[in-house]
Amino acid sequence: MYPQFEIFWIQIYSFWIWLSISFVLFFWMLYKLSLKYWINSNFFLNNIFFYFISMFFFSRLFYIVSEWRSFKFVFQESLQKFFLMPDYNFSIIWWVFWFFLILFFKIKKFKLKSEKYIDAVVLAFLFAAIVWYIWAFLGWQILGKPTNLSIWITYNSVLSKSSYSWPIFPLAFIYSIISFVLFTALYITRLFTKIEWFVWYLWIIIFSSCLLIFEFFNVSIDTFSTYTTLNITQIGAVALIIYASLWLSKIYKKGVEA
Repeated sequence: MYPQFEIFWIQIYSFWIWLSISFVLFFWMLYKLSLKYWINSNFFLNNIFFYFISMFFFSRLFYIVSEWRSFKFVFQESLQKFFLMPDYNFSIIWWVFWFFLILFFKIKKFKLKSEKYIDAVVLAFLFAAIVWYIWAFLGWQILGKPTNLSIWITYNSVLSKSSYSWPIFPLAFIYSIISFVLFTALYITRLFTKIEWFVWYLWIIIFSSCLLIFEFFNVSIDTFSTYTTLNITQIGAVALIIYASLWLSKIYKKGVEA
């Protein structure tokens, strides 16, 4: 699959098609889980546009901050380049952070039972991420570093975005597998565990840990990794791991005291 193609001389970026498909899958699974968990699906569906625009804006903004050397003139050139980049130019950790920030705000505003809504969103996110990362793999949007490991892939096409002709780590494909395994495991966990917030904090720790580890295989070097060895995704992952670990320890202490 190529990042762009033409239909009747109109250039179409596959990025936008798969972004839309992933977003539809996210809300489709959210709707199905809303029925299963007896929560109001309209709470999500009535705010689709707001969620999409705000998540898009902030994840794009923080990506530009992390890749400042390459994109520092994007606002001076035109706003169109900010909104219509042809490639995967998002900060995934900020996409997730901003979505849940808005979600928590909405939940508090309407005084809803938050853990059911959070569990549904976590599972829907992982379900959509399976397809999203497969596209990022096929569309050469997330590329790994050259590797001697037994897990590798080569891009031999002259149109490939990879600058390497030898084996590289299939980072996006690994992320897709992780998303599938996590979705399955946490879905089953949710069926048998009634501890409030457990799935939420468990997901944060596991998913953030995977990002922290596997981003070392990412060929992209942003402004932060130049100075700290950790890119913006890994820095956000460390913060989330600390946050979730502290809250899980509180949940554990409450359980022991009870």
